[in-house]
Amino acid sequence: MQRWSIVQEELLPELWNEVGPLIPKLEKVIHTLEWVRLEEYVRASWCGLGRPPHERSWLANAFVAKVVLGITTTVGLIERLSVDRSLRRICGCPTQKVLPSEATFSRAFDEFAKARLAERVHEALIQEHLGKELIGHISRDGTAIEARERPCSVKATQAPSSVPTTTPATDAPPASQPTATVCDTPVAPKRRRGRPKSGEERQQTAKISPLARQRIQTLAEMIEEIPTACDRGTKSNAQGYKVSWNGYKLHLDTADCGVPIAALLSSASMHDSRAAIPLSRISAQRVTNLYDLMDAAYCSHDLREDSRNLGHVPLIDHNPRGGEKIEFLPHEAIRYNERTAAERTNARLKDEFGASHLMVRGATKVMSHLMFGVLALCADQLMRLRS
Repeated sequence: MQRWSIVQEELLPELWNEVGPLIPKLEKVIHTLEWVRLEEYVRASWCGLGRPPHERSWLANAFVAKVVLGITTTVGLIERLSVDRSLRRICGCPTQKVLPSEATFSRAFDEFAKARLAERVHEALIQEHLGKELIGHISRDGTAIEARERPCSVKATQAPSSVPTTTPATDAPPASQPTATVCDTPVAPKRRRGRPKSGEERQQTAKISPLARQRIQTLAEMIEEIPTACDRGTKSNAQGYKVSWNGYKLHLDTADCGVPIAALLSSASMHDSRAAIPLSRISAQRVTNLYDLMDAAYCSHDLREDSRNLGHVPLIDHNPRGGEKIEFLPHEAIRYNERTAAERTNARLKDEFGASHLMVRGATKVMSHLMFGVLALCADQLMRLRS
């Protein structure tokens, strides 16, 4: 609140005297930058040799301003900075110096993506403002993210049916190196198709579901197994029609106050339920909540038991799967209506904070682009709660 009063009483009048009246969008940029405080997490390293690099803190502020102002491309951001003296002053760019090139902005964004800058700032922001609060409901949902890249094609690698016993003389290794034998690379016997013969016994391999495997894994192991390659996804929308897209899927945990608590990026083809347990682990490390609200895509016994083990009450819409649907109790149905917070968050993220205009490629950069939007959305929601 002290920083907030300084912004309202000192910074804004100073800017008004220097550059004139500010439009509401620029005031929103100022408030957002004061909430996220990116300059505390950006460090510029220079050994004193060669040309000094541009200050990374104001470049990071420029990417947040790009999201808040709805600018879709880096070229558009540079053009806006070149003509808008107020925006340059707000981001911290020296007004007497020439703006860096588009390549410099791209290199800086690549550094921010590899260092997970937006994700670290988002985690600190949530722990600072909501870490000691009691959250009533956490709404979990995934939304489609369309990308401008070709979906990857995964080719299944099959083991050779037979291992050659002899090799050509030209491919023989030197005598000093050990020669690999058939016993060094065991090949599992291929299962024959069809019904077994009379009296034949076949060994049954026990299969464990992905959700059951996640319950005995660590958070790092679960995140490592989540696919992040760009591919094609299909899901049913709210009207029941199937929608397909190329790109990714963003999974969010949203508090009932509209603030995103945790985020994960996956391939578009991954089912929403595989991101539920990792998201619940991340959210549990940041905030304390009572209820977990999920739609019918998350209907699973493993997810209900995992939520109860965390001390939460799971409210998951039942998926009949051809049987009889189990309805909520009256008091549970009232609480389940709070899940609309997830839908509003996904809509605002796409309509107001750049999630529908993806101009970068690769899961690392895509996640960084989306997290800058999540940061701006968190700051906007926190400002609404304060006011």
